[in-house]
Amino acid sequence: MKDLKNQIDAVNSIDPDDYTATINGLSIDLQGFEGSALVFSVGTVTDGIHTPKVEESDDNSNWNDVALVDQEGALSDLASATNQRVGYKGAKRYLRAVLTVSGATIGAQVAGIVLRGMPHREPVN
Repeated sequence: MKDLKNQIDAVNSIDPDDYTATINGLSIDLQGFEGSALVFSVGTVTDGIHTPKVEESDDNSNWNDVALVDQEGALSDLASATNQRVGYKGAKRYLRAVLTVSGATIGAQVAGIVLRGMPHREPVN
């Protein structure tokens, strides 16, 4: 069995919590890594529509949706206990998770986690 722990890093872009409003996750710097993916970890969706997406930036200031050609897989509205993941194969330095929420009063339990892999240096701390 090959070691994976020392070759990946998991960073919260959206901290796990109950969300009733739209949130732009924290910016994650991909410098020093050759690959990344984003996971939306979902607990209970009580009400509302919760739509995940991934945004990218060159300068950590101006953000754009990741083009479909730079995203491996697709995201859809979140459902209870159903995690979703997509790979990122674009060339921008920064990545963040975005959760657009409408019609929620109690909301959904969600986290947006960026996985960084194929580091220039191992082990990843």
